[in-house]
Amino acid sequence: MSWILTLLGIVVLIVLHELGHFVVAKAVGMRVERFSLFFPPTLFKVRRGETEYAIGAIPAGGYVKITGMNPEEIKDLEPEVARRAYYSQPPWKRIVVILAGPGVNILIAFLLFWAVLFTGNLNGAIALGNLDTSVPTLTAATSVGAVERGHPAAAVLKPGDRIIAVDGRRATVTSTMRAIGEHRCAGTLSAGCQAAAPVQLTVRRAGRTLSLSAYPRYDAQLHKMLLGFDFGASAKAFGVFAAAGAALQEMWHTTTQTLTGFGRALSSSKARGEVRSIVGITEVAHETVSAGAGYGLVFLGFLSLILAVINLFPFLPLDGGHVLWSLGEKLRGRRISIMAMYRYSSVGIVLLLFLVINGLSNDISRLTG
Repeated sequence: MSWILTLLGIVVLIVLHELGHFVVAKAVGMRVERFSLFFPPTLFKVRRGETEYAIGAIPAGGYVKITGMNPEEIKDLEPEVARRAYYSQPPWKRIVVILAGPGVNILIAFLLFWAVLFTGNLNGAIALGNLDTSVPTLTAATSVGAVERGHPAAAVLKPGDRIIAVDGRRATVTSTMRAIGEHRCAGTLSAGCQAAAPVQLTVRRAGRTLSLSAYPRYDAQLHKMLLGFDFGASAKAFGVFAAAGAALQEMWHTTTQTLTGFGRALSSSKARGEVRSIVGITEVAHETVSAGAGYGLVFLGFLSLILAVINLFPFLPLDGGHVLWSLGEKLRGRRISIMAMYRYSSVGIVLLLFLVINGLSNDISRLTG
């Protein structure tokens, strides 16, 4: 069931992105030829009025085909059709139509982050705290709430213990969870395998400071290393406007980290090793959906924002490329040739393709061990 929800969530993000282009294009009078979920070859199609609605066989995105996206096509069109073509419209209309897609993705990210913060979902608050540690999403101190029997924590921790340091660093709820997750089994991850090195915990118990250690074990169902305890934590209470401000801060942090991450991936082999393709992204989405609704909503918001950021890169055929050339035409006062556009864009597209192929290679290597 979690796989179905994962795929459905990703499909919804794609559909809403393309729906943004579609609705605004119709609103400003452009002629939309096709609205397609996924890419050809076409599996199913139906025509309603002047627009064909289709489902493709390659689940790597979707697209809206507006008449006259290539300016050289316009001379071969009927006058009435040419009048409504994309490149027959003033630059501001083209820019509004193109920005509508990523704009919807940005709005989705904002609404999901805002909803998680405003409703006080604990899992979502933890996920957002991991996304940007500068945003305080939890109110409780690092006190142990419950310890699960049969897990490593049962031998060393007791309810009410306050963890003050983990692996020599000051403990917060998010840093403790991250430190536990960073420990890995000596070999291939398998259900119940024990970490190669223990987590070092400094704990306050009944007025005394204790130094404890425990070996995390891998939980195959949750896909992470665990000690087997819960914090007595609660999500911080956010009002309507405070939640909006925190959501915007999370979005800004994610955007800047994405841009710097792409830069590092082009210059660092270590950073390239962390790049994931749609295969890896879907697997991570499945893990977060399985971990709970809050985690899943935060991940979908994160993914929606990343889709917007990547689509705004200034290279054709990405949305940012269309915006760049519409602005260039406005400033120049006349149309820019399609060949000039693609010559400029080719460098950026090659770099993006390199990262996509690299991410797919990483995922294949990881899945095959």
